[in-house]
Amino acid sequence: MNDIVKKTILNLNRNNVAGYYVNSVEELHEVIKSLIQTGETVGCGDSATLEQTGILNMMRCSNYRFLDKYKPGLTHDEKREIYLQNFRADSFLTGVNAVTIDGKLFNIDGNGSRIAPVIYGPNQVIVVAGTNKIVNSVEEAIMRTRQIAAPLDAKRLDKDTPCTKLNKCIDCHHKNRICNDFVLITGQFQKNRIKVIFIEGNYGF
Repeated sequence: MNDIVKKTILNLNRNNVAGYYVNSVEELHEVIKSLIQTGETVGCGDSATLEQTGILNMMRCSNYRFLDKYKPGLTHDEKREIYLQNFRADSFLTGVNAVTIDGKLFNIDGNGSRIAPVIYGPNQVIVVAGTNKIVNSVEEAIMRTRQIAAPLDAKRLDKDTPCTKLNKCIDCHHKNRICNDFVLITGQFQKNRIKVIFIEGNYGF
């Protein structure tokens, strides 16, 4: 663990957010298994990091009640019901767009279904982040998310927005714009409700 990661975790702790560090996907799986008990209800937010690290498949194949928003054939109403159930989940898994060295979490969301349960609802929120998500400031977090993460995510979601063609955000007003909700979490009343697990390397966008 380098000094930047150590400092970020220290500052997360000061903001009542728990910080962890792992070197590999295997270690990540072990930490998550230690945090989520058998039989728990587990929700998730849309996250390339969770997909890349195999966490979503682990949830599907383990003895949890997984609220799988990716299940094939879900109708709009069925998916919305899952989003609402996420608020009552025992644990909620998600990625993050950026984490500042002074211990703040920054996300941009399209409809709020990913970030709303992070703010309120589930007993425990587990955020998985590659060390590439650590930035120096809130300003850098916003810049990184809008100019790097959002265009890549819009492409992944097959959105017909200007950023998918220009590879940069132009603050568009397109009907499929995914940069609608800008959320900065600077701390928590409930100590360690949010847990951030840093995994060494480049994961997500």
